[in-house]
Amino acid sequence: MHTPPTRPRVAVVGRGRLGSALVPALRDAGWTVDGPLGRDTAPDGADVVLLCVPDREIATAAAALPPRNGVLVGHCSGATPLTALAPHEAFGLHPLMTIPAGAPTRFDGATAGVAGTTAHALATAQDLATSLGMLPFTLDDGARPAYHAAASVASNYLLTVEDLAERLAAVAGVPRQALVPLVRATVDNWAAHGAARVLTGPIARSDTATVARQRAAVEAVSPADLDLFDTLAAATGRLAGRGAA
Repeated sequence: MHTPPTRPRVAVVGRGRLGSALVPALRDAGWTVDGPLGRDTAPDGADVVLLCVPDREIATAAAALPPRNGVLVGHCSGATPLTALAPHEAFGLHPLMTIPAGAPTRFDGATAGVAGTTAHALATAQDLATSLGMLPFTLDDGARPAYHAAASVASNYLLTVEDLAERLAAVAGVPRQALVPLVRATVDNWAAHGAARVLTGPIARSDTATVARQRAAVEAVSPADLDLFDTLAAATGRLAGRGAA
C-alpha cells in the first residue's frame, strides 16, 4: 500500500491580514499549520517558518530564529530579496493580490511570485502556492523592484486615479457607482488586448481643446491634483502614440 508523503509542518508568524488569511487557507489545503503566531513567539517544531511581517521587520525576525538543519524560512514580500533571510535556507512566496480585512480570502487563481535559495526551498514555495490554487512563477531577486512597482501601479496607484475621478464626478452630481461599469469595462478591455489598442478619449483623438477644458476643471475643483492630471495626460499622449504606431 502506497503511503502519500507527509507535508512539512508550517508555522506562520505575523497576525496581520496576510498571516491571518494564510493560516485557515493552508489548513483547508491539507497542511499542518501553527499560528498565526506573534512576532515574539518561537515557532518550535516547525519544518517551515513563514514570516508574514512588514518588510522592514523581515531581517530582524529572521535573525531571531536559530538556524536549524532542514528548517526553511520564508517571507511573503514582493520587494525584499531572499538575502534578508540569511543565514537560513530560504524561500519567498508573494501572492500577487490584495487581502481584504475581516473577510475570508480566496487565493485560487492569483499569481504568486516564488523563489528559493535551494531547489528544495523553491519546490516548497511552489507547493505552498499550488496547494492554494495559485499560479507560481519564479521571481528573481534582481527583478523584485520592477515587479513590486508594477503591483503598486496596478493596484495602489489605480485607486489614486479613481479617487480623483470620483471627486471630479461628484461636482457634476455623479456618484461613484456610476463610474464602476466604465472602470470595469476598461480593465476587461486592457486584460484582453493591452492598453495601447483600447485607449479612447480626447487624447487618443488629438482633441486638445477638450483636454484643455478638462484641465481647467481640475484646476478649479482640486488644484492640488493639477500636477497629477498633467502627468497622466502626458503619459496618455505617449500611450496614444504607441497605439498609432
